[in-house]
Amino acid sequence: MKTLFHKLFTIQHPALEVNCFGLHFKNPVGLAAGFDKDGKYLHLLPYLGFGFVEIGTVTPRPQSGNPKPRLFRLPEEKALINRLGFNNDGADFLAARLKTLKNNYPIIVGGNIGKNKDTPNEQAINDYVYCFRKLFDVVDYFVVNVSSPNTPGLRDLQDKKPLTQILKAIMVEASAQHIKKPVLLKIAPDLSKGQLDDIVDIVKTTKIDGIIATNTTLDRTMLTSDTSHIGAGGLSGRPVTGKSNEVLHYLFEKSEGTIPLIGVGGILTGEDALQRIQSGASLIQVYTGLVYQGPSLVKNLLQYLIHHK
Repeated sequence: MKTLFHKLFTIQHPALEVNCFGLHFKNPVGLAAGFDKDGKYLHLLPYLGFGFVEIGTVTPRPQSGNPKPRLFRLPEEKALINRLGFNNDGADFLAARLKTLKNNYPIIVGGNIGKNKDTPNEQAINDYVYCFRKLFDVVDYFVVNVSSPNTPGLRDLQDKKPLTQILKAIMVEASAQHIKKPVLLKIAPDLSKGQLDDIVDIVKTTKIDGIIATNTTLDRTMLTSDTSHIGAGGLSGRPVTGKSNEVLHYLFEKSEGTIPLIGVGGILTGEDALQRIQSGASLIQVYTGLVYQGPSLVKNLLQYLIHHK
């Protein structure tokens, strides 16, 4: 099966290789966090052509997430709405699983870390540090997730003071380790320009390695269908394409290209992928596009980039 998948869905070309924040990627298309929260599919995902895979979001303790139903398709919009709520088996379980798999999957793996729902924001630092320590030996880079809309109060941690404190604590931990592992920040697409300016300042102050732009949005004004019956949740897919790209481009311009960026949000076609790279992304990630375009998505994106970059 793996050999068949490799033949059908993978593509290699020197023009696709990327060096970013000290890591070498065989291609720039990765799987966004949320698809494989517990690292259960790392034995298969490399054979869909990805250059890297991000697992999580993981929290210190296991949690079941929000009540079901909590994931909704909007086929006419090529979109999803989710309010999963960091459902995962916990950092200890994930670390143990990845330890048994280590060196058995030929791909760069990122660890997306968060806080438990019942952890007060005042104690959030402890949750992020715990996950960082647990996963340090089994992932290649880290992503601090303070931007999911589905954990109450989590996005408040994007404010300048608490975010600076969290990232400084993580970087203290990172500096104490025997090797360097890049640390990135994942942000929401709903931040104001003033807040994005703060993000750039925080990244430069704390000296983390990059930004992932963006997570899902709470904005539904771009939808043509009524979603009032669905209720709360983050919107992803085609409707967020423009908004995510605008945030990415703003960060690139504001930082004068000095901060490595990963573009994610509404990437469904080769044109979307190229636009994100032209807007300043070194790497891109997909999730909802995979749901609607199927397992050939990554290969299609890479073929387009080879001929148009």
